[in-house]
Amino acid sequence: MTAFQPGQATVFTTIDEIQRMTSALRKTARPVVLVPTMGALHAGHISLVKAAQRIPGAVVVVSIFVNPLQFAEGEDLDAYPRTLEADVEKLRAAGADAVFAPTPREMYPNGPRTVIHPGEVGTILEGASRPTHFAGVLTVVNKLFQITHCSHAIFGEKDYQQLIVIQQMVTDLNLDVQVIGAPIVREADGLAMSSRNTYLSADERELALTLSAALTSGAYVAGKGPDAVVAAARAVIDAVPSIELDYLELRGPNLGAVDPEGANRLLVAARVGTTRLIDNIGIDFGSEEVTGQPRD
Repeated sequence: MTAFQPGQATVFTTIDEIQRMTSALRKTARPVVLVPTMGALHAGHISLVKAAQRIPGAVVVVSIFVNPLQFAEGEDLDAYPRTLEADVEKLRAAGADAVFAPTPREMYPNGPRTVIHPGEVGTILEGASRPTHFAGVLTVVNKLFQITHCSHAIFGEKDYQQLIVIQQMVTDLNLDVQVIGAPIVREADGLAMSSRNTYLSADERELALTLSAALTSGAYVAGKGPDAVVAAARAVIDAVPSIELDYLELRGPNLGAVDPEGANRLLVAARVGTTRLIDNIGIDFGSEEVTGQPRD
């Protein structure tokens, strides 16, 4: 049995061990806060750990698992960066309490037999391009919730649609977990932090700034209404023909119809070279404040 050392990012690799540890902690009334990741950690992930640590009495468990169920054939499952040793060092420096790093066989000993369907919200935006993606996400997240006995879970708003489908699952399946969204963390030049940024060449890294620039341009004209927001953002992307746009859409806060007098989300996905990137920004037509805007 792995000896648990609070604040030392103790690594657990089996379901049995992490279940025993977290079950014992929950019996002492301490909240177990899960931060699910696929590894290749960067400052954005560490910000999620810090958000988890702000919950009083929290025991912070970070899962590191490259989930094969959410990758379709031809996607970057094999190439996805795996840096467990470096990740654990970063989590230890951040004061995380535990790391759950299972193998695919540990998580799916019988193969992918049972999956959770995301419903209609899983068929739009990312779901239109990656039709099996959110079923894979929800299945692994539900398993992680059960395995870790978590009371709270932290997800970044960069994967905004993922956050929405997970919140929907928690509501619809009556799961006793509080899902918390954390703000997007950006590089100094505005690029949303992502593990996939490491795929970009120097020139592609510069081109990738087009996405955050487009979102910012849309946000700056929010006072002119929804059509102006989308048009301004699209103009920025159209000016860079080498960027292959997948979608650019303005949606309501739950990804439904736009609220012309309230909070909404402008979302983009595009390929820069061979790398597919996503980003989003919050726009409230009832306020001058812009959520998720890249900072100077």
